[in-house]
Amino acid sequence: MTWFHFMILLPFMFALIVPFIYKRLTPRIHTGWFVLFVPLTIFLFLLMYIPKIARGEVYTSTVKWIPAYNINFTTYLDGLSLVFGLLIAGIGALVILYSIFYLSKHREALHNFYVYLLLFMGAMLGLVVSDNYFVLYVFWEITSVSSFLLIAYWYERDRSRYGAQKAMLITVFGGLAMLAGLIMLSIMADTTSIRETIANVHLIQNHGLFIPAMILLLLGAFTKSAQFPFSIWLPDAMEAPTPISAYLHSATMVKAGIYLVARLTPIFGGTAEWFWFVVGIGLFTLLYGSFNAVKQTDLKALLAYSTISQLGLIMSLLGIGSAALYKDLGVEEAGLYATAIFAAIFHLVNHSTFKGSLFMVVGIIDHETGTRDLRRLGGLIHLMPVSFTLTVIGGFSMAGLPPFNGFLSKEMFFTAVVNASHMEMFNLQHIGMFLPIIAWIASIFTFVYCMILVFKTFRGKNKAPKLDKEIHEAPIGLLISPIILGALVILFFFIPNVVSKYLLKPAFASVLPSLAHTVESKKISAFHGFNTELWMTIGVVVVGIILYLLLRKWYKIYRLYPQTITLSNLYNLSLEYTEKLAKLITDFYMTGFLRDYLVYIFGFIIVIIGGSLVLFNGVTFDMSQDSPISFFDIGIVIAMIISSVTVLFSKSRITSIVAVGALGFLVSFFFVLFRAPDLALTQLVVETVTTVLFLLCFYHLPQLKKEMSKIRFKAVNAIISVGVGAVVTIVALSANGTHLFDSISSYYEDSYKLAGAKNIVNAILVDFRGIDTMLEILVLTVAGLGVYTLIKVRLVGGDKNEETK
Repeated sequence: MTWFHFMILLPFMFALIVPFIYKRLTPRIHTGWFVLFVPLTIFLFLLMYIPKIARGEVYTSTVKWIPAYNINFTTYLDGLSLVFGLLIAGIGALVILYSIFYLSKHREALHNFYVYLLLFMGAMLGLVVSDNYFVLYVFWEITSVSSFLLIAYWYERDRSRYGAQKAMLITVFGGLAMLAGLIMLSIMADTTSIRETIANVHLIQNHGLFIPAMILLLLGAFTKSAQFPFSIWLPDAMEAPTPISAYLHSATMVKAGIYLVARLTPIFGGTAEWFWFVVGIGLFTLLYGSFNAVKQTDLKALLAYSTISQLGLIMSLLGIGSAALYKDLGVEEAGLYATAIFAAIFHLVNHSTFKGSLFMVVGIIDHETGTRDLRRLGGLIHLMPVSFTLTVIGGFSMAGLPPFNGFLSKEMFFTAVVNASHMEMFNLQHIGMFLPIIAWIASIFTFVYCMILVFKTFRGKNKAPKLDKEIHEAPIGLLISPIILGALVILFFFIPNVVSKYLLKPAFASVLPSLAHTVESKKISAFHGFNTELWMTIGVVVVGIILYLLLRKWYKIYRLYPQTITLSNLYNLSLEYTEKLAKLITDFYMTGFLRDYLVYIFGFIIVIIGGSLVLFNGVTFDMSQDSPISFFDIGIVIAMIISSVTVLFSKSRITSIVAVGALGFLVSFFFVLFRAPDLALTQLVVETVTTVLFLLCFYHLPQLKKEMSKIRFKAVNAIISVGVGAVVTIVALSANGTHLFDSISSYYEDSYKLAGAKNIVNAILVDFRGIDTMLEILVLTVAGLGVYTLIKVRLVGGDKNEETK
């Protein structure tokens, strides 16, 4: 195991000991102080690789997992995975530090909180450094499960359980679609390695599975990154504690889909389908999220929709940048579009800083005032000046104003959509002008909701006397993490080229290695003259201020849309009708009668197996190699039929048991005729023991009652009986007449040499199928223990009942 693997597994290993730490030390020390060690260690470990990755180096290491299927745990650390790893570990450390002061060590189940958080952290780290498709998928699903547990942390609340279920259903649905896409991709590329697929991308772009795989993979990315229409889970996930919201929904989980799209861009980029799916959904999500954020009255809901909006912005940039891989572009034009990828990575980093800070500040406001409702807040600027300053920094950065890092990446976003509007491929010469228009309108709403967040909360009439709590600034422990993030927001504005050199350019080179030279000399600056992008920004500020001041005048437009047909309501209705349909189907087949269950089972066998035999020409009869049927064979078969009929019509249990035993003994005679004395001996022993046991048990049961009733002929039962018999017979004869593979019997014939056993049956059971036999014995042992336990319980219960009487 390498250091890379150890760092990924460190959160999982530490999660195992968190409950013991909590039990032993929580009364004196907050569990978070011990957990903080994990992300700090990972962050410092990754920091050492920044200069090396900036020089163009990459680091790979492999631990074999399932080599027979080419599935190994291969880590791949390049510029893109390094950026994500630093965000996961760095913001994870700040979130844990914040949670130490936010969550009470006496009232909260901290062991659950930190176990779930560490599971999520480890899963995200494994996801962003995995080179193997299926290892990546395993970590992907662990993020879904751990995020479900984190969102439902306050599981006693209905809304928490609802939000967790919603997030789980949507993201797991996307994950299953992604798995199908990964399987298709591995079939096309004949490899499970992302790097190897990228190296041979020219071999798969004309494959018939290329478009279906693309759609399925994008479904996974869109559900995880809350793209429209799958974004409905994110606002409900805000029922989780604020540290969880700050971590999952600003810096990590929602960025998993962004990472997947960025990583797969070299494979699918340059195609019209990829461009329109990613750009179209991204821009619509940007507009949808920003428009809906304005009407929210809950601060966390506002931030949730703002996150949806910002994720749409990043996704659209990745889509625009993918056009640089179009095969007929010149180097200069490709480099022009490729800067959108650079902008996407830059805004991803910026979003993590200002959105993480804002979530923490909103948590502070809720912690100190007891509410997040904007209608109950106002005039907090004098009571909470530090929180106000941090909100201004984060809010203005999100609005795209200087001197904050969001301004730089937002200007680059405007540049990207303006460049995209001039593309001559993908039919953009007709509708390309709508890209900057949509981006500009969405940015106006972004500006408006940022002003609402800042000024509706801290300016205006002081409503503190109406609240139940005495309001004051948060303790320094709660402020440390948002202050650090707020400082980074300003610092990145003044030293963007340092960030670019060591983080952004290496990450860009990981996505578009063939165009890495196009950004080598790129400098990020706050002013590029009075160009189109600057005038768009000025327009956003002017129109945004007007709309904010006139908010009461036009706010009523939100009431025009019928709330009964929102996406969330449609989701709720789909769940309701799914449950009704499931109940209807269950009531249909769960009748409580064994005969009905057998009808369904045998009917299914007839339809599936019989239908497959007919559709795929599986009926084959070849009896040329069969042994001749002797007089003894016919006699034994007739005797077996007589024994079977005796069981059906016997009026005594003893007679039925004897008839069943006789049937087993007759089967053993067949083994003798087939020259298999070992099997015959085994069958005789088993039948003797079971018959004796049955006789001992059933001897003590009462006699069968004589019931006179007319047996009605049931056509369905007759058809199914004949059908199952016919299907089984045809399958047996077809299997005997079809030899697709060489028989394995010759391998077992050499059992003495392979296993040192002279009895081939014993060799198969004990040596070749040793584990299977052991598990069968284990099943019987468990069943025996269950019977013994039930008998003991019954005896104890009987004694108590006797005492009661």
